[in-house]
Parts: sequence; structure tokens; C-alpha cells
Amino acid sequence: MEMRLNMTEDSALTRPDPCCFVLFGATGDLAQRLVIPALYNLAASGLLPEPFAVLGVTRRDVFTESLRTRFHRGPRKFATQTVHDDIACRLFEKIIAVSADVEDEGSFERLRDALQRREGDWGTKGNRLFYLATPPGAFAPTANELGRLGLTRQEDAAWRRLVVEKPFGVDLASAPQLNAQLLQTLSEHQIYRIDHYLGKETVQNLLVLRFANGMFEPLWNREHIEHVEIRVDGTLSVGQRGRFYDATGALRDMVPNHLFQLLSLVTMEPPARFDAHTVRAAKAAVLSAIQPQTPEQALRNSVRGHYMAGQAGEYHVPDYRETEDVARDSQTETYVALRLMIDNWRWAGVPLYLRTGKALARKCTEIAIKFRTAPLSMFKTMPVADLADNYLVIGIDPVERISLQFNAKVPGLSISIRGVQMDFCYRDYFRAQPKTGYETLLYDCVRGDNLLFQCADSIEAGWRDVEPFLQAWRDAGHDGLTTYVAGSDGPDAAKELLAREVRRWREAD
Repeated sequence: MEMRLNMTEDSALTRPDPCCFVLFGATGDLAQRLVIPALYNLAASGLLPEPFAVLGVTRRDVFTESLRTRFHRGPRKFATQTVHDDIACRLFEKIIAVSADVEDEGSFERLRDALQRREGDWGTKGNRLFYLATPPGAFAPTANELGRLGLTRQEDAAWRRLVVEKPFGVDLASAPQLNAQLLQTLSEHQIYRIDHYLGKETVQNLLVLRFANGMFEPLWNREHIEHVEIRVDGTLSVGQRGRFYDATGALRDMVPNHLFQLLSLVTMEPPARFDAHTVRAAKAAVLSAIQPQTPEQALRNSVRGHYMAGQAGEYHVPDYRETEDVARDSQTETYVALRLMIDNWRWAGVPLYLRTGKALARKCTEIAIKFRTAPLSMFKTMPVADLADNYLVIGIDPVERISLQFNAKVPGLSISIRGVQMDFCYRDYFRAQPKTGYETLLYDCVRGDNLLFQCADSIEAGWRDVEPFLQAWRDAGHDGLTTYVAGSDGPDAAKELLAREVRRWREAD
């Protein structure tokens, strides 16, 4: 008989304290695609505070009814489960729209007055969660205005928290500066630097996989692991985001946040306790241990390229340099691959390969742990090529799964060996409804648990790690910038990055 867990843990969770959710950028793409659908999913699970209200902040005047209509459309278009009208109506009935712009003197006074006037009616007890779904340039000015008016000051047992989206800074100089600016008006424990990758079930399961199973952690070191691959491949092109992307690039957009968060969970030392301070300190420590790169090493251990015209999925993708708002002589990369090393006893000599890119052949986010080859003395007459590599694969997107690849004997009279896989899929095993990845994070924000959020030390360590690559690429200019056809697996140089050490990227399933 198959044993299957009855996944009812959400029903055991408690509702957080009442609060007002102040959403800056309420009409923006991020709010509509991810934040509002996540709030709906929490409401459908009975995990939103009671009472709970939303103050939607926009730069231009928007009627409250218009904002409510827009919020109703968000879950219907982007929700990961069936939308029930009664739940949506209860969620959005306590919504008002307020305009505020850091460039409009006096607008934040209107925001303060509206918030204070409504809090008594709503019964949210002065608890406020400010969510900045805004361009990064507005983070510090917005926090400064909120602090100037005392809206982030914690008093009378009421809590005040600020959620900041990525990118957190654009280089090693700007990240500490932004941290310092936010800390002028808030304390570190009030700041929640959000990364939606950490809300995904399989990413969180990395902690459980490593530290709740005696079979894995003893093997989790240089004695048994040959190399680690972390990839975030996407099929979408830059699309209408040319202005943002050409000033940012794949490295800044993805590596110091998404990929380094995955890397730190895979490579950090076992925390002594499962609490925010201990876990975040362990993650920051391993990022600080990444081996520094000289300019020559940075060029040798990296690949950067942008896509040429091609067919990606169902769509024809124009050349990156032909994209609207992209410079015709752009040096910005839409693909990056890195080879990193960690200077500590656990990982000495084990390379970590990271890659991410746009307009690629398939959508795939996964972590692949490649184990060392077993001694072959018993099978010395068998070609090594006939043996499959041993991999532990943590699939994050599009399917959340864990797969173990090993060798087994093929049934029959002769000794024949073939690689096989054991798969665990979240969707199939737990019958769980898919989520946006934001539900856990928003729930934790309201509860005041910042374990899944980045601390200042992690942010700054990540930028220190990528700064040598940014500087080396600036100095090299067009030299070393390669291309790949949209809809392909990326530039050939990325394959060569592993091939020079007789390795290859694992082929995605």
C-alpha cells in the first residue's frame, strides 16, 4: 500500500495580527501578476489577518472603484487556483486608493492622513506593512518620506515593516549605500528584502533535504561531490523591458539575488538553530567565502552573450540589439555563465557553475549536484561511457521535484548497467495547489518572521562576489562578448567553460 501524507499543515497555522497592507506601485505589473494573486491565495486559505485592509498607493490619481476592479482582474488572470467571487469581494472591499509621489511635495502628508483616518475604521491596530513594488530608484526616497512623517516608527505595541523588491543596489558601491539610507529610518529587523524564489516549496525544501535527512548531509562535501550546477533558463525575451534591461543585464538582474540565494542554501554550513538570525548568518558566511577573482580569472571564469534573432517557442524573437530602447552597439548580456569556487573545508576544489539567460530553448530552474564516480574495479571490463552520472537534481521551475539518478542492472542474464531515476514531485505526492511563490513570504512578513529574507550582509557579500566580473567586462568592452541564437541552449562558450575540465552541463529533462 502506498503511504501518502495528508498535507493539512496550513489549517494548523494561525492568523497573523491585524494590519494594513500599504502597496506602493499598486497598478504596476508586479502587483497585478504576483502580489495581489498571492493575497487572494492567502485569503482563500484563511491565512490573512482579520481585520485586513489594503491601501493602494499610485503616482497618479486613481479612483478607489477603479483600483478595486483592477485588483479583481489580477487573480482571475494570474491566479494559480480557482477564484471564488465571495472570497475576492471580502478581500477587496476594504481597499482605498491614494496617490503619493516622492517628487510631489505634500503628497505623503495626504497618504499619512488617509492612513490614520482609516485605521480606526478598519480596526488594524496601527500595524502597517509597506510594500514597495516600485522602481529601485524610489526605494530610499519612499522610505525617507515614510520615516520623516513617523509612519515607520514603532510605538504603542504596533509594528511597522517595509518590504523591498529586487534589485537591491546595482553594484558594490550602491548596495551598502541603499542599506545605510534605509537604516536611517528603520531598524534591520523592520526591513524585508524579498526574493520570490525563496517562497517556492522546493527552495525551502532544500533546508529540510539537507538537515532533516541523515543520508544526505554526510555526503554533502568535497569528498563526494564533484561539482554543482545552478541554472535559471528562460524562454522569454527582453520584450518591452529594453530600457531597464539594457541598463541592468543578466548578471545584475539574476545572480546577486536569485542564483546566490540558491547557492547559499546548497552550500551553507548547518545552522545551529532554525531561526532567522542563525540561518541568515550561515548564508551570508558562505557567500563571503566565495573565492575572489582577479581580472584575468574573472574573464576566464565567465561567459557573457546576448541573443540573435531566432525562434523561441511559438514566437519569433528579434535580435537583442534591435529591441526597442536597446542601444544598437549594446554590450549588455542577456546570458551569463560563471565558474565559482568556495574557500572553505567543505567545498575546497569543488567548482560551482551558475548560468542564466533569456530567449533560451526551454524554461528550467534547477540545482544539479554531481557526485563523484564510484571506483570501477568490479566493472573494469565495462566502458565508462556506459555508466550514467550520479546526480541529485532539485527542480524548481516549471516542475517542483527532486530526482536521484543512479545506476542499476538491466534485467536479463548478462550484466548490463543503465542509469535510472527516482522522482519525487510535489504536485503528485502532496496534491498541492500551485502557488505564486509569494504566499509564504507575505505571510511571514505579516507574522514578523524574516528567515526567508535577505539580510544586509548577504546583499553586500553578493555584490562583492560579482563586482570582479562587472569590472572585467567593463574593461574588456566588446572583447569576449559572444552571441547565441534565440531558442537555442545558449552560447557555445558556456559549454566550453565546463568542457575544459572534461565536464558538461546536465541536460534538462
